[in-house]
Amino acid sequence: MLKVKVNNIDLEVEEGLSVLQACEQAGAEIPRFCYHEKLSIAGNCRMCLVEIEKSPKPVASCAMPVLEGMSIKTNTSLVEKARKGVMEFLLANHPLDCPVCDQGGECDLQDQSMFYGVDKSRYKENKRKVSEKYMVPLIKTQMTRCIHCTRCIRFATEVAGVIEIGATGRGEDMQITTYLEKSMESELSANVIDLCPVGALTSKPYVFESRPWELKKTETIDVMDAVGSNIRVDTYGWEVKRILPRINEDINDEWISDKTRYACDGIKNQRLDTPYIKTQGKFKETSWDFALNNIAEKIKESLPEKIAGITGDLTNMETLYIVKEFFQKTIKSKNLESRTDDFYVNNEDRQNYIFNSTINGIEESDLIILVGTNPRYEATILNSRIRKSFVKNKTEIYSFGDIGDLTYPYKILDNKTETIKDIIENKNKLSNKIKNTKKPIVIIGQSALKLKSGKFIFEKFKEFLMQNNKINNEWNSLNVLSKDASTVGAYDLDILSLNDENNSILKRIKNNQFDILFLIGQDNLNFKKKNEFIIYIGTHGDKGAEIADVILPGATYTEQDGYFTNLEGKIQKAYKSSYPPGKAKEDWKIVNDLSTLIKRKKIYQSKEELIDSMMNYMKLNKKNKNNKITETEFLSEKILIDPIDYYYSNVIARSSNTMSKCRSEKLKIKSTGTDG
Repeated sequence: MLKVKVNNIDLEVEEGLSVLQACEQAGAEIPRFCYHEKLSIAGNCRMCLVEIEKSPKPVASCAMPVLEGMSIKTNTSLVEKARKGVMEFLLANHPLDCPVCDQGGECDLQDQSMFYGVDKSRYKENKRKVSEKYMVPLIKTQMTRCIHCTRCIRFATEVAGVIEIGATGRGEDMQITTYLEKSMESELSANVIDLCPVGALTSKPYVFESRPWELKKTETIDVMDAVGSNIRVDTYGWEVKRILPRINEDINDEWISDKTRYACDGIKNQRLDTPYIKTQGKFKETSWDFALNNIAEKIKESLPEKIAGITGDLTNMETLYIVKEFFQKTIKSKNLESRTDDFYVNNEDRQNYIFNSTINGIEESDLIILVGTNPRYEATILNSRIRKSFVKNKTEIYSFGDIGDLTYPYKILDNKTETIKDIIENKNKLSNKIKNTKKPIVIIGQSALKLKSGKFIFEKFKEFLMQNNKINNEWNSLNVLSKDASTVGAYDLDILSLNDENNSILKRIKNNQFDILFLIGQDNLNFKKKNEFIIYIGTHGDKGAEIADVILPGATYTEQDGYFTNLEGKIQKAYKSSYPPGKAKEDWKIVNDLSTLIKRKKIYQSKEELIDSMMNYMKLNKKNKNNKITETEFLSEKILIDPIDYYYSNVIARSSNTMSKCRSEKLKIKSTGTDG
């Protein structure tokens, strides 16, 4: 610890901190534009100037490390004069766009000019004018407003790992632009909007939509993937206007993916707002009573074993649980599934299907092995953590097969299961690497688990890691990377059939062996309808609604409170920020009302009762760590990764105009042959 003085206050700080960080610990507020806690030091805005004893001139506090016995002053007349001088230079070329700038009300330059600006400019020369740049369909540029803080450049280079923004020219002729002014390819690109301290980079889909003080702000979570990023949803009336990141060091740091941020316009497009029933091949609007009575009659006419259900990728845990109760108690059927592919899952032990090393734990790892997964598209935020581990620790990364550009270098292993067999049997160099590293991580994706050899891959890796003490109370190297927000919650609630290839519910659904099929928010099932009576409970006119006989309109994740369990097993709550359109209802209420018609009794009298029952179920059926290994035989196969349509991965994203533009842009980039 180092002893320093800040404004005559004695302080002890850790060695290696900057003067700015020491001042903040002492409670002194330091203005800044270029400095950011998650980026490297640039020291080019000079707004953070402070006075240090025995120093001949003010010092940039962000770039100066703390030294023993330092005496720092942040509120002297010299400091104030220096900061006002810097502000005058920044405002000399900055246009007076505040009334028409989307950054208004959230602008660092606006706020700091209130303290350090002057009401009259001495600058009489012509102001700089910069032509606008095309970056991506998500980012609107007004580069005349740019103050050259270089935050966007450092983010793209250091965090996103796609080096596509840079600076040309010098002094006031300096310009920020993308390489050859082509579109940015990173799935994290829009985070530069949050980083930009002025209105140079703003949100293109949000342009002129509203002012920040007009919006209602709701802290909630994202469901576009299984990471469970913490977000803030801003609404105007009932409409979702924008989504911003919330800081959570354990999950998403302070970044979110572009899909998380911009798929929200899909919430209002192609919405189902009233019940529909199919008559003579055409959908007709109907009442809730008629639709539910029609379903109830069909169920009463059918045998329980001829009724099945499959839940969707965006379904909250309350809905999952009440659907499970509905199937077991109301219609006496066991035919309920949550998977759309028959991949291997053993949910007797919770560590068999979660990301055990945790997202934050990736930064501590010294070896990462990817098996049948492309984390860049399956879990963008998790992929940025892997990059952070590489940058910070020079972590070695291996992948079974060439995945493409992951934003960090990795070594390619043969994608045959024989390679895994060699590792397990200590016939591969990687065997010793795993043994000799302290915190290795093995990430197994669903593409590997859906193979016939999926059971072998998982169980043998687990056995090998246990034998070498890489699965213990302090560290667990075995990780499964789930793709969807509802996956882990469904496994916790036992909504999956046994791993029986010949008699799985999913196989029977695809072979048209049921009379009645419930699709609960399920729009990704590869299924060809024959004579089934299909009930779709969902939100959009997508694949599920297209093949349905009765449509019951539900609510999205922003229109109802609901719990989700992320890929590392953390239960988080999504809070209601808007309302379902028209006659649409919350999903759990639809199932509850249907049960009332069949059994003349609601399953639960209130949502609180439902949540209590669900939590008790998970406590009673807690998946204890048993480290049991299931015997399995070797199968020779290639580990191939399923292609991922990143911008169209779920029903909300497919309904989003913004995601459609991003997808078109991505295809355009690929067609030039210059990607990656």
